[in-house]
Amino acid sequence: MDPDRLAALRRRYDRLPLLEGELGPDPFAAFARWFAEAATDAEEGLIVEANAVVLATADASGRPSARTVLLKAFDERGFVVYTNYTSAKARDLDANPFAALVFPWHPLDRQVRVSGRVERVSREETEAYFRSRPWSSRIGAWASHQSTVIEDRSALEERFAELAARWPEGSDVPVPDFWGGLRVVPETIEFWQGRPDRLHDRLAYSRELAPTLTPSGAPASVVPHGAWTLQRLAP
Repeated sequence: MDPDRLAALRRRYDRLPLLEGELGPDPFAAFARWFAEAATDAEEGLIVEANAVVLATADASGRPSARTVLLKAFDERGFVVYTNYTSAKARDLDANPFAALVFPWHPLDRQVRVSGRVERVSREETEAYFRSRPWSSRIGAWASHQSTVIEDRSALEERFAELAARWPEGSDVPVPDFWGGLRVVPETIEFWQGRPDRLHDRLAYSRELAPTLTPSGAPASVVPHGAWTLQRLAP
């Protein structure tokens, strides 16, 4: 593409102001409202997948990596996605248990950014979600050793066929012990609304962090704790 043409790519945002009083004191309630609007637009074909979210991680050396995944649950505890626990993202999080999420709802001129510590969900939650997946997706979780190098596409399809023969459609496919949920426990949640003249509205929630202690009494890590503080950020 012509560099001048690329530099000129832009559009005007004409949304109404995002005011602090509209969001309220609870960021999860605010997210639920925004997500419901995005899901409605998805049903009408305006957004492809409302629960598509960019998950960014970093390895032990701080080298970042990002990919799009699907949000599968959220509540006051955090935001949950599912993965193979031997995948690249899971290995990153084993070494550096912090992550960031970005929900890019472009047709609404909105995005939500989340950052915080990541924990594995309980086995009970993983099993409940796994049972809700289509049969083929359950087989797929077994078939793919996520992020590993494979010889070609046929090797993956042959593995899928072998497992489909072991657990035919309608049978009870067990949950792989190497597969499960990851919950981003937010320390910050930012709501972004596009506005004219690039003077976008950015409202960010944060909350106090409390240290956890090792058996010796020394600080080991920090966890979210206390009430949320809402602040406006410059765009």
